[in-house]
Amino acid sequence: MSASLQVLYPATDGTHFDYEYYINTHLKMVGEVWGPHMKSALATKGLAGGPDTPPGFHAIATLVFKDGDAMQEAMGKAAPLLDDIPKFTNTTPQMLVGEVIG
Repeated sequence: MSASLQVLYPATDGTHFDYEYYINTHLKMVGEVWGPHMKSALATKGLAGGPDTPPGFHAIATLVFKDGDAMQEAMGKAAPLLDDIPKFTNTTPQMLVGEVIG
């Protein structure tokens, strides 16, 4: 069964997010480091949290891995990706590890 990792970047007062760097540099790095282990990847820019409500997140990345073993192997290579985060945001990312059920 496929495994997923979602990385959520909260949009709170005083935080910033450099979308250009994220798209052109960080996501390419994710593909280079984790690509062989992944089935798919999707990045979403937060626009709203509902009518007349600002978004709760700058962005959410959804990464789907072939299976749990592939995700574990990829996580062992995460250091350069984690080290890159301060280059595009000052928010503390949240993560959700899951099993793809639909």
